[in-house]
Amino acid sequence: MCTVIVKTGRPLTLIGVRDEFADRPWEGPGEHWPEHPGVLGGRDLKAGGTWLAVNPAARRVAALLNGRGTPAPDTVKISRGDLALRAVAAGDLPDADLTRYDPFHLVLAGVSGARLASWDGVRLTTTELPDGTSMIVNTGLDPAHPRVAAHRHRFESAAGLREPITDAPSGAPDALIVRHELPGGRVFASLSIMRVTLDAEGVTYDFTDLTADRDR
Repeated sequence: MCTVIVKTGRPLTLIGVRDEFADRPWEGPGEHWPEHPGVLGGRDLKAGGTWLAVNPAARRVAALLNGRGTPAPDTVKISRGDLALRAVAAGDLPDADLTRYDPFHLVLAGVSGARLASWDGVRLTTTELPDGTSMIVNTGLDPAHPRVAAHRHRFESAAGLREPITDAPSGAPDALIVRHELPGGRVFASLSIMRVTLDAEGVTYDFTDLTADRDR
């Protein structure tokens, strides 16, 4: 699973922790998509999309998480990785046939606030994120989730938002930085963290590659 932390206000801060199979190829942030000039993000080299996209000129950021629900039929299914790109470029939920996508949660944020779009394979719901700190996981806005209950308070202050996330990887249900060694030798783990700050003056971001000092 992945985690997105959003602190609304001036500035708005979004932190995305990406969890994925460690052997899935990817590369760090850049302007990888000519069809979306000026948009940057890390690129998934298998499907070509991204999990977090930033549009500095428009002062927008979008983050994507896998959701729960009814998968799209294999005959029409397409990657969810274009959703954050299209949202951050247009400033709105992409005008797309959602029945072709597996369930997802998409956070779109700008200087004036943030909203969450959740697709369960049948129904789309949208929610304006409240003032303060929200944490979104694969079950959505779920305050009872062990990860949210254990960590949301850390990001309620400006100081907490600025502090590096140095948690040791763990397989515990409430871990923010995860690592699971699976049968057959595959590893599912937190691979990167991206922190984005938006205000009227512009956009700042920093990217941490969590695989830099360990095998992918």
